[in-house]
Amino acid sequence: MGKMLTEAQIEAYARDGYVFPLSAFSAAEARRYRDGLEAYEADTGDVIHSNMRHKVHLLFRWADEIVHHPRILDAVEDLLGPDLLCWTTNFFIKEANDPAFVSWHQDSTYWGLDPHDVVTAWVALSDAPLESGPMRFLPGSHKLDQMAHTDSFAEDNLLTRGQEIEMEVDEALAVDAPLRAGEFSLHHIRLVHGSKPNRLPDRRIGLAVRYIPAYVRQIKLDDSATLVRGEDRYGHFELEPRPAADLDAGACAAHTAAMQRMLGAVYSGTDVTEARR
Repeated sequence: MGKMLTEAQIEAYARDGYVFPLSAFSAAEARRYRDGLEAYEADTGDVIHSNMRHKVHLLFRWADEIVHHPRILDAVEDLLGPDLLCWTTNFFIKEANDPAFVSWHQDSTYWGLDPHDVVTAWVALSDAPLESGPMRFLPGSHKLDQMAHTDSFAEDNLLTRGQEIEMEVDEALAVDAPLRAGEFSLHHIRLVHGSKPNRLPDRRIGLAVRYIPAYVRQIKLDDSATLVRGEDRYGHFELEPRPAADLDAGACAAHTAAMQRMLGAVYSGTDVTEARR
């Protein structure tokens, strides 16, 4: 037994590359986090997009609270050990009846993190049933090597580069991962995964939190991350500050600097300087 995961769940993650559903917090707490997001959108008159979709935990205290949530960290610690950094966060929001999708891909393609001991916690802030286009996993694919990807930059693709693996995927082998608000899944950086469009009259809101153990390095450039548990004895990343208040001057400055580093890694080899969508 781990702090949160059972032995069977730890074995399933090692075998399949994912585990779900796991409970982080109540539906009422998920609603509070969603309200924080939508209050910002109402105030600005626009949905959260582009650079604001990423590293959002540096900007808002409610997002910082999610990445530090003890139940999520307990589950990740069971897989990666006690010294944990959050490398980034990414909102994946599909509006009601939205054609947006996520192509089959591996997270490891452009991130520059080594070794590949990286876990994503995909946290549902709204219900994500089958009709909403939840995450889909290809079991055991995390054991494959890094595969070649083609960049499409397709308009409705939620990925940074619209990247898609150059491999035929047998859809019959795919496993859907529906979640309720307040639940989360964990998946390995090399697991092949994607999702379909949202066919429901409500938004599907997920926050992907990318956790790494402190020994992981960024091999492309100087980078930053947030220490969320334990200690950093390696110093591979510049440590990011937690926001003192939503969108205060210090938080915005930290976010701008962190995004410049992250975009340099994710978009290296292209002329893109700002996150898509």
